[in-house]
Amino acid sequence: MSLIRKLKFHPFFIKLFNWEYWSFNVLYAPLYPYWFWLCLKARAFFYINAANPGIRNGGFLMESKKEIYDILPEGTYPTTLFFPAGTNAEIVWKTITNERLHFPLIGKPDIGMRGMSVQKLESESEVKNYVAQADFDFLIQAYIPFEEEVGIFYYRIPGEEKGTITGIVGKEFLTVSGDGISTIDQLLQLDPRYILQLSVLRRTMAEELSIVLQKGEQKILVPYGNHARGAKFIDLSYLADESLNQVIDQLAKKIEGFYYGRMDIRYESIELLREGKNFMIVELNGSGSEPTHMYDPRHSVFFAWREIARHWYLMCKISMINHAKGVPYMTKAEGLAMLKANTALVKKISQ
Repeated sequence: MSLIRKLKFHPFFIKLFNWEYWSFNVLYAPLYPYWFWLCLKARAFFYINAANPGIRNGGFLMESKKEIYDILPEGTYPTTLFFPAGTNAEIVWKTITNERLHFPLIGKPDIGMRGMSVQKLESESEVKNYVAQADFDFLIQAYIPFEEEVGIFYYRIPGEEKGTITGIVGKEFLTVSGDGISTIDQLLQLDPRYILQLSVLRRTMAEELSIVLQKGEQKILVPYGNHARGAKFIDLSYLADESLNQVIDQLAKKIEGFYYGRMDIRYESIELLREGKNFMIVELNGSGSEPTHMYDPRHSVFFAWREIARHWYLMCKISMINHAKGVPYMTKAEGLAMLKANTALVKKISQ
């Protein structure tokens, strides 16, 4: 292997020359002065909770997925079971069978982020292993059968009748295509995007990586639409026509206290989604949402910075209007406690 190829496929240089892999702090650092300006404008450092009064902390950090599912319209999300940390695995399995859930299932932390500790569960033993390792409150969820997934960013100014879609991101799951010769592990080494996932995949599915796929045979290795788990994000904002905007607007207005954030949706086809049919909400993200369509590799970091600033401005405007209507801002003590709790949680669920 040539030196140039070695450098090109080295994780450090992959991250260095592709801004979409930069750490959060590196990507957002140039925008912090603008964030502080918005704080001065709102006269509060932690104004972010007022953007979505119906969600804990506005959905910025430490929000409960179960609490969010509870405010979604019935039938718009998959069957979801909540279990406190330490729940006996036999109790979890009995509840699953009583609810008549079928494999595959999804296990995920009740409070989580970026796909951490999210796992597809294919058997009773995998369920029990997941439960045994979960030292956090967690959810067991029915698997959504629809293959397509998008993240739709939406906002509505309080008092206005109609909301707006500001961006749509499509998600290509981490998938390999066989050549009849190479193992899955060898195929993964041919793509810089997948190289960044290799260490995790070798730890979690070592046996599967030794399989040789037939020529043209495709296999989804990570069925989650998370950028941190290898999904490729594609900007599909052009899909936001009037019919789709109306469907999302009507859905959002049924969610009490929700004005700003991103809906991650799985659906059968864009035509049916535009009719409000055959879709499920995977997650609803609040004021901590990123406009993830910016992560399309075709976009520059300057495009990303503009999109972040645009959405921060909208969030601040919404928060200030809600605050003027009586929604209290989070206090400094509450905000710092939230940040501290989030730091501790990340350490726990990323292990």
